Amino acid sequence: MNNQEAYNSWAAIYDDNHNKTRDLDALVTQKVLGQYTFENVLELGCGTGKNTVWLAKHAKEIWAMDFSSEMLGKLKEKLDTNKLNLYEVDIQRIWPIASQQVDLATTNLVLEHIQDLTFIFKEAARVLKSGGTFFVSELHPIKQYLGSKARFETGGDLQTLDCYIHHISEYLEVAKRTGFECVDLQEWFDDNNRTLPPRIVSFVFTKKD
Repeated sequence: MNNQEAYNSWAAIYDDNHNKTRDLDALVTQKVLGQYTFENVLELGCGTGKNTVWLAKHAKEIWAMDFSSEMLGKLKEKLDTNKLNLYEVDIQRIWPIASQQVDLATTNLVLEHIQDLTFIFKEAARVLKSGGTFFVSELHPIKQYLGSKARFETGGDLQTLDCYIHHISEYLEVAKRTGFECVDLQEWFDDNNRTLPPRIVSFVFTKKD
C-alpha cells in the first residue's frame, strides 16, 4: 500500500495507539510555538489534528492540508470548522493558498515522506508574509539511521511507510536557498534523557524581507 492508503488505514487508530514520536512532537510544538504570536496559520500534513486543536486556540484562522481523507475526517470531528479551512491535497503540488496569506506555516512528522524538500520550502516562502515563521518538527535523522521510521500495526500486519532521510544540514541548506533564516534549532529526547539518541529535531525559520 502507498503512503496515502497507509494513512487512510492508520487514521482509525492513530490517536489511540502507543506512539512516542507523535506524543513528543505535540509537546515540542506547544513548547516552541507557545513563545510566538500568530493569527493566520497554514498546517501542512495536519492528519487527525493532534496539533491543529492546539493551534486553533491561538489563531484566528487556520488552513490545514492533508492527502488522507480519513485523517481529515477525524479532524472534522474535533474542531468547529468556522475558523478551519480544510484541503485534501498533495503538498508536493502547488498549494491552494494565496501568496503572503499566513504568518505561520507548520509541518510535523511529514517531511520524512518528502524526497525533495526544495518545493516545500519554496511554497512556504510564497504563502508566508514577510518576516513570517516556518516551524518544522521531524523525526531526528539519528533515529532514522538506527532504523526508526513511520509504521503501524493493523489486523496483525505491520505497515511501514516510505520514508527518506534528511540530514540536519540539508534542512539548513534548503532553507537558506529559499529565503529563510534559521532562528531556532533544538533536539528533543525521550523523558529528556540526553544519554539516549534524540527523537525529534525542530527548526524555526524566519522568512527574510
